[in-house]
Amino acid sequence: MTGMRDVAEEWDVRDGHTPFQGRMTGMRSEQVRMPDGSWAQRDYQIHPGSVAVLAVDQQARVLVLRQYRHPVRHRLWELPAGLLDVPGENPLHAAQRELFEEAYCKAGQWRVLVDFYTSPGGSDEALRLFLATDLSEAEGERYAAHGEELELESSWVPLEQLVDLVLAGELHNPTLVTGTLALHTALARGGVDALRPADAPWPARPF
Repeated sequence: MTGMRDVAEEWDVRDGHTPFQGRMTGMRSEQVRMPDGSWAQRDYQIHPGSVAVLAVDQQARVLVLRQYRHPVRHRLWELPAGLLDVPGENPLHAAQRELFEEAYCKAGQWRVLVDFYTSPGGSDEALRLFLATDLSEAEGERYAAHGEELELESSWVPLEQLVDLVLAGELHNPTLVTGTLALHTALARGGVDALRPADAPWPARPF
């Protein structure tokens, strides 16, 4: 369909309040006017946004990390990722920081792979996923891990193997699933040169 795109829109809201606010995220409760004129309650997570990095080396292997995620009671394979927890920070800089902290790695080339809302029915979290290539070891003092990161595992997995595991239902992290299939599609369509530059506009989280 020519011109197909998501469009910003906001329905009428009343009785909005925030019953819980944590350190970085909270819960918002609002009454939203439906098309028939009735009002319906909508409860959702308010979130600062996130960035993630699909780092791929010259052997077409993707850097993946395994981390315990308590809400789903699973240790999931994921991509390096983190919150946009510095007000006004350029998302590229946040992604570079996450790649350094979680993998002690840097990249010479950055592109936007895909932007998406992680769970738009229950959260306003927007995520920008970067493709990082021309990889090398980082410089300087390593980041001191804490919390769940103390048991972080890392591996380099061929992209084609990740595709097979995603389609077999063995991998469930939405960012890893999205990034794997997006990169596979980009390569099948002629390569990554057509991807957006790393500083492409991001209306969901302007910077």
